[in-house]
Amino acid sequence: MNLIQFFDLNGERAVAAVNNGTAHVVNGATSVYALAIEALSRQGGLAALVAQKGLGDTVDRAAILAEGRMLAPVDHPDPAHLYVTGTGLTHLGSAATRDAMHTANSGATETGLTDTMKMFRMGLEGGKPADGLKGVQPEWFYKGNGYSVVNPGHPIPSPGFALDAGEEPEIAGIYIIDQNGQPRRLGFTLANEFSDHVTERVNYLYLAHSKLRACAFGPELRIGDLPAHIEGKSRIWRDGKVLWEKPFLSGEDNMSHTIANLEYHHFKYDLFRHPGDVHVHMFGTATLSFADGIKTQPDDIFEIEEAQFGAPLRNPVRTEVEHPVIVGNVY
Repeated sequence: MNLIQFFDLNGERAVAAVNNGTAHVVNGATSVYALAIEALSRQGGLAALVAQKGLGDTVDRAAILAEGRMLAPVDHPDPAHLYVTGTGLTHLGSAATRDAMHTANSGATETGLTDTMKMFRMGLEGGKPADGLKGVQPEWFYKGNGYSVVNPGHPIPSPGFALDAGEEPEIAGIYIIDQNGQPRRLGFTLANEFSDHVTERVNYLYLAHSKLRACAFGPELRIGDLPAHIEGKSRIWRDGKVLWEKPFLSGEDNMSHTIANLEYHHFKYDLFRHPGDVHVHMFGTATLSFADGIKTQPDDIFEIEEAQFGAPLRNPVRTEVEHPVIVGNVY
């Protein structure tokens, strides 16, 4: 079962459950967050709660998307309490592009392995620990909060100061922190971890800057465990034609870390275990159009699809006008 949330034809929030490609309204539900909070207070979990509430009318996912009524599959009443974070160098083959970028600017081929390759090798050697053991920690980054999230179908804004506007097709884990401070997994979703790869290429220490961009995820939340093998397609459309297309792989069969190891190294920090908070944690990728020399333009459309996650995630890109930043005084 997948879940979507959207605005109905009356402009009211609603939730639908998707089974075998058909979406039915979940009776009495207005948000996945509220469903999750209710599920935490009873036995049986989210899927059992949906079954208990029952399903109503069928809704047309394609029409909801086309009309701009689809919401990200989870949000928070206070967007500041939704964290968007991620990990990199987690997938087999993911180091190649990054290493080439950093080597070109550091001359590391003459002095030994780049920090990128060292981190990647650490994951290969220690990212999948035996049960009960702690594995090596991955590269980690902060992307923003709920204000950084763009709904499916809506334009992803690229800042006027950005040097690049590139997609990153990923899987994201969705979590809520329960009343005891324990992370509880809701499921997984497609994500576009939109980044500025040219800024990162200047110096790998600019990685943090390059990640502070908007992002999109959804449109469907897959309830249940992450499949071990995920094979989707990442595309860029320009003027109604496919400009670039490439498969992307994910799932633990294609990763140098286990999901449990990535989760541990995020939630080991007390900061990320405050009751009621929502976390969208992106697990990385090995596929980038940037690696193939693609430079996106305004109105290009990113499309990420994988049948196990339902409807594809599509967002155009839009360049914003940079406004002056004026810092005032209160003294």
